[in-house]
Amino acid sequence: MLPNRIYFGDNLSILQTLPAESVELIYIDPPFNTGKTQARTQIKTERNQNGNRTGFAGQRYETIKVGTQAYADLFDDYLAFLEPRLVEARRLLTPNGSLYFHIDYREVHYCKVLLDGIFGRESFLNEIIWAYDYGARTRKKWPAKHDNILWYAKNPLDYIYNVDDIDRIPYMAPGLVGPVKAERGKLPTDTWWHTIVPTNSKEKTGYPTQKPLGILRRILRASSNPGGTVMDFFAGSGTTGAACLELGRRFILIDDNPQALEVMHKRFDNAVEIEWIGTPA
Repeated sequence: MLPNRIYFGDNLSILQTLPAESVELIYIDPPFNTGKTQARTQIKTERNQNGNRTGFAGQRYETIKVGTQAYADLFDDYLAFLEPRLVEARRLLTPNGSLYFHIDYREVHYCKVLLDGIFGRESFLNEIIWAYDYGARTRKKWPAKHDNILWYAKNPLDYIYNVDDIDRIPYMAPGLVGPVKAERGKLPTDTWWHTIVPTNSKEKTGYPTQKPLGILRRILRASSNPGGTVMDFFAGSGTTGAACLELGRRFILIDDNPQALEVMHKRFDNAVEIEWIGTPA
């Protein structure tokens, strides 16, 4: 069995070298083309009687900046950037494979038209809304607190969907369904309420736009099989790989940001059977 692989480099040139029909699930969370620099600053606190923060029982702490990770999120022609990569994604999918394309409200409509042209409109299965409730709230319009995930099957008549393996969620009105159903919970719909990665979570890597493991676990359980190969060619902090290691899937991760590679090295420090291909100059 091939080892898990993490590539450093341009994803298009790497995708073009991989064999057709070799991956049963592709999840990507590409840059959202916000026109901004996405950045996260990591901090830690140390006890210091002259510190700038007060903690439990009046103890004083000093805030120390550990580092900042960032990338530019701006493209002259976003769809022209995505199109050849998505064409390769379809080529790499197994006949029963799926693509989950994670984007936000600014670009989702244009991306769906592009994906319809590559996969066919009949291959579009769902627009999943990932809703969360955290962060700043504008007072100039309805605050945007959701992302969009477009699900396409390579063959809309034959695709992996392990409905019995999907995590179940509580009923909003358990008294209306009886104790047996209430205890079992219900299947999620196309609207997923899930928090972002909390600032103080062990899961937090500090990488900009890191997505929570819970979202990837759900996608992997539904649309891949144990032992199958999952790909993420905008790998970022490596959350897709972390979910694969938990759930017994193989993974291929690709990213060209040296900071992403650094984060993944730390995240997978104790993992086995990972082949690292390419390093920052």
